Amino acid sequence: MADKTLNKITIFSYKDKEFNTKLGEFKVPINPETYAQNLKVNLDTNKGHGQQGTDPKYKSTEPEQLKLDIILDGTKTMEGYDKSHDNKTVKEQLEEFQKCVYYMEGEIHRPRFLKIFWGKEINFPCVLSQLDINYTLFYPDGSPLRVKIAAIFLKYLSEKKREAEQKKRSPDLTHERIAKSSDRLDLLSYNTYNDPKYFLQLAAVNKLTTLRQLRTGNKIFLPPFDKTED
Repeated sequence: MADKTLNKITIFSYKDKEFNTKLGEFKVPINPETYAQNLKVNLDTNKGHGQQGTDPKYKSTEPEQLKLDIILDGTKTMEGYDKSHDNKTVKEQLEEFQKCVYYMEGEIHRPRFLKIFWGKEINFPCVLSQLDINYTLFYPDGSPLRVKIAAIFLKYLSEKKREAEQKKRSPDLTHERIAKSSDRLDLLSYNTYNDPKYFLQLAAVNKLTTLRQLRTGNKIFLPPFDKTED
């Protein structure tokens, strides 16, 4: 039976870049209707004088961005508003949010490291990149009654984790994986070595006498090959 519990986006804050020492958390009072991811690849599109078109060269991949729109409300009229915020003013809710994601943490001399969770869909280690706060409703004395926040979070990987991820994907090391129904040796060759031509070498290394022997559940070894050899 499916879990029908309404999960609210929760932001956990940490003191260390390895996400070991948790300092606090902030539960978004009401989930946004949408969220946005931004993925960007930097390419060199310069072309020589008199040339038409380009052959874009890869330069780098920008860190992934997650954009969230968050509403903090004090009218008590929004359906589904998290009860943990019922006794807090909008100003207090905003202060709690900023303490979690924005304010400088004295011991580390920078804002906290963050992890954003939303059910099974989002598990995003990050740091805050940008925060736009828009005050939209007010009490007669001018204090805020509703605030709309546009927040941009930048995916964060510590140097140790980033090196481990790069090493894990490196074609210069032997990897192994369990074959899935959609796997083919030529595609495995392309995804690992950026060239499909090594499928025969993969068949030989894995002692496959025919290409059809690649079955779901088989353990497949992906060793480094000398790319200077045809």
